[in-house]
This record gives sequence, structure tokens and C-alpha cells, in this order.
Amino acid sequence: MFTLAEVASLSDIQPTYRILKPWWDVFMDYLAVVMLMVAIFAGTMQLTKDQVVCLPVLQSTVNSKVQPDTSGKADFTTVETTTGQEEASLRTVSFGSVPTVTPDILSSPTSSQYQPTESGQELKKEQKDSSGRKTNLDFQQYVFINQMCYHLALPWYSKYFPYLVLIHTIILIVSSNFWFKYPKTCSKIEHFVSILGKCFESPWTTKALSETACEDSEENKQRLTGAQSLPKYVSTSSDEGSPSASTPMITKSGFKFSADKPMIEIPSVTILDKKDGEQAKALFEKVRKFRAHVEDSDLIYKLYVGQTVIKTVKFIFILCYTANFVNTISFEHICNPKVEHLIGYTQFECTHNMAYMLKKLLISYISLICVYGFICLYTLFWLFRIPLKEYSFEKVREESSFSDIPDVKNDFAFLLHMVDQYDQLYSKRFGVFLSEVSENKLRGISLNHEWTYEKLRQHVSRNAQDKQELHLFMLSGVPDAVFDLTDLDVLKLELIPEAKITAKISQMTNLQELHLYHCPAKVEQTAFSFLRDHLRCLHVKFTDVAEIPAWVYLLKTLRELYLIGNLNSENNKMIGLESLRELRHLKILHVKSNLTKIPPNITDVAPHLTKLVIHNDGTKLVVLNSLKKMTNVAELELQNCELERIPHAIFSLSNLQELDLKSNSIRTIEEIISFQHLKRLTCLKLWHNKIVSIPSSITHIKNLESLYLSNNKLETLPAAVFSLQKLRCLDVSYNSIAVIPVEIGLLQNLQHFHITGNKVDVLPKQLFKCVKLRTLSLGQNCITSIPDKVSQLLQLTYLELKGNCLDRLPATLGQCQLLRKSGLIVEDHLFDALPSEVKEVLNQDTSIPFANGI
Repeated sequence: MFTLAEVASLSDIQPTYRILKPWWDVFMDYLAVVMLMVAIFAGTMQLTKDQVVCLPVLQSTVNSKVQPDTSGKADFTTVETTTGQEEASLRTVSFGSVPTVTPDILSSPTSSQYQPTESGQELKKEQKDSSGRKTNLDFQQYVFINQMCYHLALPWYSKYFPYLVLIHTIILIVSSNFWFKYPKTCSKIEHFVSILGKCFESPWTTKALSETACEDSEENKQRLTGAQSLPKYVSTSSDEGSPSASTPMITKSGFKFSADKPMIEIPSVTILDKKDGEQAKALFEKVRKFRAHVEDSDLIYKLYVGQTVIKTVKFIFILCYTANFVNTISFEHICNPKVEHLIGYTQFECTHNMAYMLKKLLISYISLICVYGFICLYTLFWLFRIPLKEYSFEKVREESSFSDIPDVKNDFAFLLHMVDQYDQLYSKRFGVFLSEVSENKLRGISLNHEWTYEKLRQHVSRNAQDKQELHLFMLSGVPDAVFDLTDLDVLKLELIPEAKITAKISQMTNLQELHLYHCPAKVEQTAFSFLRDHLRCLHVKFTDVAEIPAWVYLLKTLRELYLIGNLNSENNKMIGLESLRELRHLKILHVKSNLTKIPPNITDVAPHLTKLVIHNDGTKLVVLNSLKKMTNVAELELQNCELERIPHAIFSLSNLQELDLKSNSIRTIEEIISFQHLKRLTCLKLWHNKIVSIPSSITHIKNLESLYLSNNKLETLPAAVFSLQKLRCLDVSYNSIAVIPVEIGLLQNLQHFHITGNKVDVLPKQLFKCVKLRTLSLGQNCITSIPDKVSQLLQLTYLELKGNCLDRLPATLGQCQLLRKSGLIVEDHLFDALPSEVKEVLNQDTSIPFANGI
């Protein structure tokens, strides 16, 4: 027999799991415990008390009793009860005085062998004095027959009733708690209960609900006015109560800031400890992962339904067969053991001592099973009456500002339905951790804790333009303290998905440049008004054109716009930018993308643009007709656009001053003659192409001051190049030029000459007639000597000679007054071979002579 403690361990569920046990499961557990006690009580009584007591039925007595009966009821085997008087007579039997006899003797109790030696009078006297009937059976024989009749005469249900109750109860207990034990469900349940408990106890849950509940009700407003006497840091402890007077409410769109003045007051939720904030952020991540893990299946629901169906079927089975056997438990039974050769009697009358008690226990058991069954039927009704695979947080959304709490499904929904049977407050508090609004709000609070004004001030640096710059990278949002940096000139926000620019930005009166790198920032109305009137330069880096914030196209005072990202759709058709017509003051437009044609909307600002830069990623730019409308463009860059020739549309840009066609596939520039119509063109950059020759028509570009032809396939420099008298910069580096023409001496205004990475071996003396040279790059050639006339270059500040075949440097380098060691790029051994006085001159402080040279 099992003890109660051993069997109860089958239903030993952790106390934390009680939130998943609705009232019917709890009630059925108690019913199972009561049934278990009935089984143990009945089994204990069967073991501790005599099971049956049997006495033989005397044949003579039976015959004498049945002789008067003429109705044919003389067969004693059909008799099941006797009168109380007969029972008393059967029980008054003496065992000690009866000698042991053989079966033959017992089979004939009137045999002559038992005739006493005394006279008949003595025999009559002895029979007269004795009370009861003699059976001539000893104690062992009674024990034997009791055991036999227990198994033969008693119905099986009377013998095994306690064990059946125990087995049934154990099965019901196992069925009730199987979903807590099954490996594929218990892990999810354990994880869910753990997360739910932490969400319920999290300080963030209390603060989030207490500050957002009932925000739109008039009753809440009255409470706010009545609570003005409370300190600002005090918030209500009730989850459904109203916040304190100083607590700002959260609307569906997030925080609200006043349009008249920036919000300086810190919400009371910011008193959340840093440790609590970190724990809450971890809970958001856990809930997100748990939802993704559980929502994809309905195993827990099916398992619960299955075990409920099993319990219902079990109830019906128990009730059906128990009702048939309830009347078989009786007090008296007739036993025919067929051991006449051992006992001498063929029939015994037995009493089942436990019959009365077992019958009462059986009736109690049936009553408990009926109650258990009705609860199972109710459970099935509950399971199939409502869609438990769907759970809506509509009520929570109505009571709080977290209107984005999503509805859940499958096992996640079922677990929440079960929790609601315990306490609906659990689901309400749990819903806070499903809301992105709540998560963003928490991130903002934690962010403000971490990024204080002092910490942000330490990250402010000065850029190349000597402006104060702050770069924030991969944060959860924009800290409020950023807007207190009133002297900031440049603000860079990179990889901040929930960036929000509040009204406090109006304090940053020096801010004129904003960078948004993969950061679709949201701007409040007051903040937008400030940016519209003060922002001058905006950089936007994006993955898809839809990520560009809509407010960008409304910045009327914007002068520079830099767009970096994909501007083509899947079908390689242009996704037009939103209208740029409002950008009336836009002067510079920089587009780094994969364009196949000039975006049509760029023409909206074409009359105002002075600089257009298009950097492609290698995608061929085919359609360029829109360029003709940009009559005021002074600088045009078309880089990496796979251009094979100079576009004809460029020749219509009468105001063009600088043209950059870097990194294309241009092989010939015969069209360069058309540049003679561009009277203002001063800078032409054709570097990093495949140009093999320069046409003589280049001489018609008389106003050209800078010519960049590096990284091409040039082998010679035509004399026409040196007829450009205004040329100040000539870059032909990294070609295959072997000779520097002597006509170079005609360029009296030349200040920068770069011919690094060619095949030059001799420097013409005419080169040193260009006395205005300040930069001379001759590295990586085949030059063997430097003429002494290098001393004529009095304004030379940079001389590159490294990578040649030089064996010495001319001592006249010391006469180049502005040249210093830092500007002399040459091998160390050549520099060390110079005379000491020359080295002293080159090692002098560069500040004063350089200033005089300027």
C-alpha cells in the first residue's frame, strides 16, 4: 500500500505554477486528494481487520428446517441470509473439546464409532446441558476456510475496491498535471511563469501603468488637481490609479512637448533605479524572444485539451461500472469451497465484516466522481466555448496609453487565458512588456541616466572646419541632455532607430548642420519649426528612399543636402524623391546612389542649385537631359557613372566653372572642343579614366586653370596643353609619360605640377622657368639627377623625389627659401648626403619663412 505522502508527490507542482491552475483544476486536485484518502482508508481497514468469517452449514439442521417447506425451496445453496438467532447459535461453538477426526468419520456424524460407552441416559443429559451445535472443526480449519471463501465467495469489487480507487485517483492526478511535466511543454511553462513573475514584480510595470492609466478620463483630471500638494517625486502605488500632478501623460504618439516652450521638467519615472531599468530592458528582450518561440505552435493547448478529455472519459468509465457493482457489496455470502475431503462440510455461510463500511465509502466515492466529472464537463465547455488560441489586450489598451500592445495567439494566448482565471492583473501588467511604446519610453529613461550632460560634453570635438561636433552612434535614442549643448554646431546621429528630436532643440541656436545616418528621426512640430528656420546643412544616409524623413523636404532654409543610399526600386525604375520644390534656398545637392538617370524631382530646385554631385556605385548613368535645366550650376561632379564619353548635356551649362568626371570609362575626349562655349570653366577633372591622348583642341579652353588627368593611359603631353596660359595646376600622375615637353616653360602661372608614377628620366631646364611652382611631384619615375636650377623655384614648399634613380641631391636646394624637410619627400640617405649647411636651412622653423612667402 502506498502512503499518502508518496502518492501526493505525483501532484507536487511548484507553488509558482498556481497561476496556471484555474479554479476547476484546483478543485479537482482537492477532490483527487479526498478520493486518495478514501482509497487509503479503505485499504488500511482491509489490511488491519479480519476480512470474512465463515461457519459451516449443518446438513441436519438444514433438512429439518426445509422439510415443512413444500414450495421447493429446499436447496440451501440459494440462501444468502440467516436470522440473527441462527447466527448466535452458530457462533457458540467450542473448539477445544472436539477431537480431530478423519474425513470419513466427519462425513457420518451419527456413526457408531462415536457412540459413547455410557448409557443412553447420560448421553441425553450431556446433549441437554450443551448449548449450540458442534462442528468438530479446529481453529486452523476455520482460518483455512476463511481464506478460501474470501477469494471464492466475495465479489471481486468488494476485494479490490480500495485498490481500484487508488489506481483511478493516481491516473486522474497524473492527467491533471501531465502538461506541467511533459518535456516539450514544461520548459515553455517554466519560462513563461518565470517571466510573468518578474514582469509582475518589476518596478517599471508599476510606474508605467500608474502613469498612463485612465489618462483621458475627467475623473483622472480631478485627481490630478487634488494631488498638487504631493511632492513631485511621489507617484501612486496602485497599478490602476492616477499619476501625481507632476507626471506627464503619454499619448498614443509618444511624449508630448509644449510648442511654446521646451520641456525641461523631468518625468517622475526617471527616478527608476539604473539596476531596475537594466532588468526591465532584459525583460523586454526575454518577452520578445519567448513570444517568437511560443506563438508558432499550439502544443500546450492541445495537451491540456487531451488530458481533460482523458479525465472525462475516465469519469464516465468509472461511473458506469461502479454503478453496476455497488449492490454486490453485502454483509452475508454463501460459500461452496469444494473442499469436503478436508473439512467435511460442503457449504459455509460467511460474513464480510467490511461490507457496511465499504458500501458507505463506495457511495462517497461515486459522489466525488460525479462532482469531478461535472467539473471536467465544465472545463471542456470552457475550452471550446471561446477561441483560446487568440488573446486580445483590448482592455489594457483602453485603460493605458500603450495602444500598440499586440494581440497574441496559439500557446501564448492560451497561457494568458489560463492566467486570467487566476488574476487578470497578471495579463495587464504583462502587456506592458509587449508594447514598443513602453519599451521606447524605458530606453529613453535609461538613456538619460547613462548619457548625462557632463558625459556628452566630453564627447564634443572640433572638426576640420573648427566647429564643435557631437557624434552619437548606436544608441537607443537621443538623450535629452543633447539639447542642453547650446553651443553645438554639428550634430551627427548614426544608427539610432528611435531617434526623436524634441522641442528642446530650439535651445541649440548655433546648430546649423545635422547628420542622420540610418536614423529616421521623428521631429516634433516645435522642433521642426526651429530646424526649418535655422538648419543649413543636412546629411541623410539611408537604405531605402522611404527611410528619408518627410520633414526633410520642407526645410525651406536648407542650403546643402547630402543623400546617400539606394534610390532604385526592384525593377530598376526610379523611385522619385518627394518634391524638393519647398527647398527654395538649396544650393548644394550631393547624391551618392545607384542612379540610372537624374531624378526628375531634382529639376524642382534646378534653377537654384550651384553645385550638383552624383556619385554612383558603378551603375551606368544613361539619361542626362535633366542637366540642361540646371543653368546656374557652377560645380558638377559625375563620379563612377560608367560614362564612356563626355555627356553633351554638360555643354549647355553656361555657368559651369568646375567639372569632375572621376572614375568613369572615358576613352576619348574629342568633345572637349565644345568646352570653348563654357567661358567660365576653370577646372576640369578627368582623372581615373581610360584616356589615351589629349586632343589639341584643348587649347580652346583658354580660361582653364586646373587640369587633372591622373590615372589614365597617357603616353605623351601635347604642346597644346602648355598653351593654356592661365593653368595653375596640372596633374598627370600615374600615366605612361616618358618626356616632359620643353614647352612647359610657357606656363608662367603654374603653381602645382604632379607627374608622379610615370617614366620620366630627364627634367628639362625649362621646367625651372615656372618660378611660381609651389608643389612639384616627381616621385616614382626614372630621374637620375636634379638640375641645380632648382634653386630658381623660390616659392617651392613641396618637392617629391622619392622612388627615382638619384645618387645625390643638388646643394642648391638650400636656396629654395620656403622648402623645409617636412616638404622634401626623398630617401633618407640622399638627405643625409647633403651639406650640413643645407640641412640646417631645411631643418629651420617653417612658420616665419612660410608666412613671408605667402
